[in-house]
Amino acid sequence: MHKAGFINIIGKPNVGKSTILNKIIGEKMSIITSKPQTTRHRIFGIYNDEKYQIVFSDTPGFINEPHYELQKSMNKFVYTAFDDADGLLFIVDIYDDFKYNPKFLERLKQIVVPKFLVVNKMDLGNQEDIIALINKWKEIIDFEDVFVTSGKLGVNTNDIINKMKEIIPENPPFYPKEQFTDKTERFFIEEIIREKILNLYKQEVPYSVEVEVEEWIVTEKRGAPFIFIRTNIFVSRRTQKQIIIGRGGEKIKRLGIESRKDIEKFLETRIHLELYVKTLENWRDNEANLKRFGYKH
Repeated sequence: MHKAGFINIIGKPNVGKSTILNKIIGEKMSIITSKPQTTRHRIFGIYNDEKYQIVFSDTPGFINEPHYELQKSMNKFVYTAFDDADGLLFIVDIYDDFKYNPKFLERLKQIVVPKFLVVNKMDLGNQEDIIALINKWKEIIDFEDVFVTSGKLGVNTNDIINKMKEIIPENPPFYPKEQFTDKTERFFIEEIIREKILNLYKQEVPYSVEVEVEEWIVTEKRGAPFIFIRTNIFVSRRTQKQIIIGRGGEKIKRLGIESRKDIEKFLETRIHLELYVKTLENWRDNEANLKRFGYKH
């Protein structure tokens, strides 16, 4: 007997959804920073063993008051996660303020598949406050079960896996057993660079950036595989271009060095990385550009 199914992960920005997914899959599926709205796309992370395949879907954090078309599209990724799974993990952290869009909560209540509350960052809280938070949520929504975890430390993430194995149906694998995501290598290269931008730059600039691999050439150098990668970094205003580049190109040089290290580790191949900064005025509110970058279909 083989079981396979889909489990969707939803929650507010910065509660640790991506951290938990990365720990479950054992691969770096989603970029992680201390800044909210880090995840922009819906990403499948595939857990495999001999008898099970669980396709976890990481979604962007739900934004109560979206200000750009980009954020509205990110919220649509979240709403699609309500409809097409065998189970749902609702992630909160110990700092949860219970401020949620009523439409979001109503949809959560109406889901007929098993729903599970996951309270993350237990290592930063105390048991009394965590119990109070769980009890308050139980008054709002009827959850099948509750998990108290630390995605960062990997505490109790195996309990989540074991429970999901119970609820998914008998099915053959949906994906090849060696596959751990639905995304391409190019997607992860773009995400690695965007993660570095989120960490290296301040305030609004990182949120105004989109990364696109323009050229990818596989060749050989000194008898070993070598990849040439040309990447565009798009900003939404001209003034942001110089911020990304920095005085004398200092900032973008550092960005290139740090990105190249992680990309080579990810690809297990030496690379040459070129970064170009371009202005794409107000791309976050432009329908054509959002389609180009995969936020609309």
